[in-house]
Amino acid sequence: MSSAISNGQVIIIDDEEIVRESMIQTLQLEGYHASAYENPQRAIEQCSMNWQGVIICDVRMDIMGGLEVLQLIIEVDPEIPVIMFSGHSDIAIAIQAIRLGAYDFLEKTDDPQQHINTVQRAWKKRQLVLENRSLRQAIQGQHEIDNRLIGQTKEIIRLRETTLQLAHVDVDLIINGATGTGKEVVANCLHDFSPRAKKPFVALNCGAVTESIIESELFGHEVGAFTGANKKRIGKIEYASGGTLFLDEIESMPASLQVRLLRVLQERTLQRLGGNADIDVDIRVIAASKVNLRDAADQGQFREDLYYRLNVASIEIPNLDQRKEDIPVLFSHFVDQATQRFDRESRPLPKSLLQQLRAQSWPGNVRELRNAAERWTLGLSIEAEADTHTYAHTTQTTKGANLDELVDHYEREVIAAALRANNGQAELTAEALGIPRKKLYLRMKKHGLERNDFIDD
Repeated sequence: MSSAISNGQVIIIDDEEIVRESMIQTLQLEGYHASAYENPQRAIEQCSMNWQGVIICDVRMDIMGGLEVLQLIIEVDPEIPVIMFSGHSDIAIAIQAIRLGAYDFLEKTDDPQQHINTVQRAWKKRQLVLENRSLRQAIQGQHEIDNRLIGQTKEIIRLRETTLQLAHVDVDLIINGATGTGKEVVANCLHDFSPRAKKPFVALNCGAVTESIIESELFGHEVGAFTGANKKRIGKIEYASGGTLFLDEIESMPASLQVRLLRVLQERTLQRLGGNADIDVDIRVIAASKVNLRDAADQGQFREDLYYRLNVASIEIPNLDQRKEDIPVLFSHFVDQATQRFDRESRPLPKSLLQQLRAQSWPGNVRELRNAAERWTLGLSIEAEADTHTYAHTTQTTKGANLDELVDHYEREVIAAALRANNGQAELTAEALGIPRKKLYLRMKKHGLERNDFIDD
């Protein structure tokens, strides 16, 4: 019995009893849950969108023609694999069946092993279809925030709960998280699910604006405030009044502006550059940082009083490596988005790919995973960033080595990573690396790699 096949159901529809009994016996020996029906209608009643199986249907039957059965099954679920079966070389019917959506067409006189191989391929395809549907269903939550902060691990569930709670508490706060974890997504949620939702959400990346410009960007200016100030400008703080001001990478804000921001937070008033009038502002400030601001304050790199003024509440965003179980759901979500944006045809996500994605490290976090999903959708390699990280690690750990030694080390690292991602399975590893299995074995022998070292207990 093949251990790779379990729980798969196969329904045989044929009006010849000897054929039904023979097929059931063969399929059961291969580990399938096989059942057979003379009446096609009874077989069709077993099918559904969630049905885990494959149909084998005779072409010529007295009760109902095979093509009619095929059409009725397609109406239930067009992605149920239907293998048409005939005792004759019905070439014209075979072509018609394939055009209608049949998975394959077999002759009863074919080698039984060919029948089994076809059923196995069809069952694997059905598994992929059902797994991808499950992933899509997992991202369709009951609250809109479930479709923004995606995942089912305890870390992301806690993040959603905390975000919704703080959305209704009108206090300034700090979002802590590494690059690419989605700090602005969380900030948007805090605004959109708050009483301020109908007012502006204004974002400024403090690290992306030069020191000479950021003051005007934040506070605005009056005419003639400096050379080139030919007209009055409303700054982002004033523009955000009534809504939310999001300051990303606040650790990059110049010290002089930290003093001015502190005054705004304390008094909720500001003065434009070149102006003397106090302007009242009603804002909620959400600051985001990729460094620990408490540590930065202790080291004199960030104003301690500003830190305490902002840190009325805080949110910690987990790294993607801390919630690897969410990677398949996230990747599927990003692939769906990219498929629509690039107008590409949807295709199933290979199980081996999702295993590989879960196994590898994601220093760029969700942003890096989204980029990988877009490359995969466009038919490009998704190994580019992973290769860069591996190369960086290689060069750090092999200083002084010559080119041949570097190449050998790099090859060993890549093969080891692929074995780890595929739980030591040689066939899946060879497929992931795009090389024949024999070549993989030779490379493993060369580098002293054993499959058993990569199999989870």
